[in-house]
Amino acid sequence: MNYGTVAALLRGLYIDLTGKPQFVIFQKHLQKDAIPSAAMKIELTGADNEEAAASRIRNAYKEWKNSNTVSDTSLQVPVPGCTVLTANGNTEALFWTGTDFDSARKRLAGKDASPLAVIQTTNEGIAAQRASVVKNKIALITGGAQGIGEEIVRNLASAGALVFIADLNLDGARKLADEINNSENRIAALAVKVDVSSEESAAEMFDTVAETAGGLDLCISNAGVLKAGSVLEQKLSDFKFVTDINYTGFFVISKFAGQLLRIQHLTAPGWKTDIIQVNSKSGLEGSNKNGAYAGGKFGGLGLTASFAMELIEYGIKVNAVCPGNFLDGPLWSDPEKGLFVQYLRTGKVPGAKSIADVRTFYESKVPMKRGCTGTDLIRAIFYIVEQEYETGQAVPVTGGQIMLH
Repeated sequence: MNYGTVAALLRGLYIDLTGKPQFVIFQKHLQKDAIPSAAMKIELTGADNEEAAASRIRNAYKEWKNSNTVSDTSLQVPVPGCTVLTANGNTEALFWTGTDFDSARKRLAGKDASPLAVIQTTNEGIAAQRASVVKNKIALITGGAQGIGEEIVRNLASAGALVFIADLNLDGARKLADEINNSENRIAALAVKVDVSSEESAAEMFDTVAETAGGLDLCISNAGVLKAGSVLEQKLSDFKFVTDINYTGFFVISKFAGQLLRIQHLTAPGWKTDIIQVNSKSGLEGSNKNGAYAGGKFGGLGLTASFAMELIEYGIKVNAVCPGNFLDGPLWSDPEKGLFVQYLRTGKVPGAKSIADVRTFYESKVPMKRGCTGTDLIRAIFYIVEQEYETGQAVPVTGGQIMLH
């Protein structure tokens, strides 16, 4: 059993006890490290699956609470500041806890194992809930280093989440994380590398997330590519390139995100988590001379509905947001590879003689006469996270271009 699994089970227990997001940081034990006397101790030898480990951890918590003088009232719940993992009596690892990421890091740095007294969640009003939809939650966004992914990352960080910026462009992700952390005056974003079409890469990424923060609350599958082309002319290699990222990549990310969220659910059965695909209006209707993209997005909605039916057993909601065209983003506006240029070259817009003609054509299709923005999209994402009674849905964010029936 890997350390990320243990971290997720511990985090789930603390969420279950307090009703609030918690953070758990893994530290590999070194012989010189002293074992804190106030730490909770768990021995997982013989616990050969996640369910057995979850039961062992719950029992360890009961023993820890009974043997320590800790605050336990109707409003406060004691949580171990540090947990020691042993195997056959040998210390393997330490796990440090905090109510936010910075406080967990501070405990690790100061070797502070004193118990936490966490105030339980009360029944807040709707306004208060909406103001803290993602506060102190752990989120991961693929394709988060640029474009619409970057806008999602910035909005989640400013709303109080810890955001993992997952991208093949690790340097870009690190640069964005540094900028956000300086702006927020806390560790609000962390960079992690991923190739969404690779199972090995995705598995390694989610292990890193679990070991770094303890688990996950929100996974947004945003990474996407586009190569326009006629079905009569497009190369199979181009078709596969688009499909591998937009369709297969969503499967890969959902698979490993789902595994981590299921583990966390074993000790936090009442906690709802989310997988959200950033789909497209092209997933709701065909797209002329853009079949690879639309086909992958149509398929993504089929996966969304299917995964939603399966994963709700583990408290995981699976939904999609289907934005209209981000006309001001690099996907459209890049002067060399943007869609305005591609569509002009492929003749997708009849009679268009300039990029301005292509833009006007697409704006005219929208009743609100403009493209979609990051603000439009993040509002839909916040709705999905807040709304616990919704799964398997494709939420249009199209300015009225696509309407529900």
